[in-house]
Amino acid sequence: MKSYEFASLLCSRLCHDLLSPVGALNNGIELLADEHDPEMRARCLDLLGESARASANKLKFFRLAFGAAGGFADDVDTREARVAIEGLFGGDGRIQLGWMVDEPTMSKSALKVLLNLVLLAGDALVRGGRLDVGAERHAEGLDIVIRAEGPRVVLDPELKKVLLGEIDEDSVAPRAAAAWLVHCLVTEGGGIVQVADQDEGLLLFGASLPA
Repeated sequence: MKSYEFASLLCSRLCHDLLSPVGALNNGIELLADEHDPEMRARCLDLLGESARASANKLKFFRLAFGAAGGFADDVDTREARVAIEGLFGGDGRIQLGWMVDEPTMSKSALKVLLNLVLLAGDALVRGGRLDVGAERHAEGLDIVIRAEGPRVVLDPELKKVLLGEIDEDSVAPRAAAAWLVHCLVTEGGGIVQVADQDEGLLLFGASLPA
């Protein structure tokens, strides 16, 4: 896949995910302009604040998951990733988060793999649940494990095929941009991606990145 084609996939994914909170901001401003009741105006301002926070949290997450990730340094502080994940998924209490990453820093590519797997796992928790994020460094490299558990866990079969490299790159849809990025980064680094979704209500992603 050419770089401009992949950039197009990412742009489509970003626009899709930002449309809802930004649209809510626009609607809230329109309501506020026509509303004169003090209580309703206060409610509109609360909704505007929630939409603004949601937009900012998504942008912070996408900056790390898809962007330059902290400038030009080779390694990124993993605390930034934790804050971004908590902002994206932990705000409304629908998803409980577990953080089992002891490494203080990760390479940009490893952090992108972790964050994009988290994004896919969080999207699979359609009715909420628990999302555990783990990473462990050893002599051979770095292992990343993402565990999603909930009353209804749905992984799009196409996303699974993209993660495992079982689909033609020209057939990758915008919704699979995160999965394609994971596949490319892990493959280019000589690693492997694993997916376990056979058990109902449970999804496991694994990525092994050689040193």
